Amino acid sequence: MTRPVMADYLRALSSHTGPGPVPLPFAAFADVLGLDGLGLLLASRGGQAELVQSFGEHTLALEDLQQVQGQGPSLDAARHGALMLLPDVADVSTFATERWPGLPGSIEALGVRAVFSFPLRVGVVALGALTGHRTRPGPMSTAQLTDAFGLAGAIARITLATTPQEELPHTPLLDEPGLHFAEVHQATGMLADQLDTDCDHALIRLRGHAFSHGRPLLDVARDVLARRLRLDDNGDVTP
Repeated sequence: MTRPVMADYLRALSSHTGPGPVPLPFAAFADVLGLDGLGLLLASRGGQAELVQSFGEHTLALEDLQQVQGQGPSLDAARHGALMLLPDVADVSTFATERWPGLPGSIEALGVRAVFSFPLRVGVVALGALTGHRTRPGPMSTAQLTDAFGLAGAIARITLATTPQEELPHTPLLDEPGLHFAEVHQATGMLADQLDTDCDHALIRLRGHAFSHGRPLLDVARDVLARRLRLDDNGDVTP
């Protein structure tokens, strides 16, 4: 059963009738769930999952890292509707080491020790994901998991209710890039034009540069937009 504090939040959410996602009190949600950070990702065009609302010092870095590597719990939850509970990313016995090669160690290096990703899904419609994290290892309690499932379900229903039905189930929910990673999409378009290629290939180039240089994807995108960085078609980097 959902606890009274979360139940109050869910009742308030259920009254939302405006277009698009309602601004959520993520700091309060994280406190109730015993988390140090929380992020909401929604489906976007091109098969991406966009971070649209967040709380916590490490949340943006955690999602940026998964964007760089093109893999991770948030992306699996958003794309495939998979529940991902990683109470200790440093535990080498976890399936995550084989599922996402190289990612668990990189997550730990951020100062994140536990990650929990809940899919936003209504029937066959995959809408996104709700991902929380802790800076210490350990599982969520049964009560916290119950609250998280309730919150994810409420956000999914609101998202579905505020999306035109003719756009479902195959059209992504966001026509424009998410607030946090808009510059990545802008840089992708610029690079695609420079290299005379498609956006998928350009995004791979951005990710590859960020990965090989150990940099956040968002920082690389900002350098491309400011013309401080140019990725040539042969792989050379020029100012």
